[in-house]
Amino acid sequence: QVQLVESGGGLVQPGGSLRLSCAASGRLIEINTMGWYRRVPGKERELVATMTSSDTTNYADSVKGRFTISRDNAKNTVYLQMDSLKPEDTAIYYCTANGRYYGNYGWTTFGSWGQGTQVAVSS
Repeated sequence: QVQLVESGGGLVQPGGSLRLSCAASGRLIEINTMGWYRRVPGKERELVATMTSSDTTNYADSVKGRFTISRDNAKNTVYLQMDSLKPEDTAIYYCTANGRYYGNYGWTTFGSWGQGTQVAVSS
């Protein structure tokens, strides 16, 4: 199994910045897409940004120009740099990844989610 561990959430004032990190643990992992989603209580989880293994990115319109996704493939880690934060960015942010890992039964595909990290933007 592949586990995702997030870090970097917190409380920030409007206009401020935060950087989220998410590391995938496990041996012999090949990751295709890594990314971030977010959920506001009472609403469905929504896409924030994703990045493929070939560095193709996809952003929600609401974060374009403010958020930047990046990856360190050697560390199986994805980052989300969030600048010019707004109160409406307040949510729980979830990391996701898919790909394959080498386990007891050979190569096996996976799709994993992190447990989420809280981001609060408030003055």
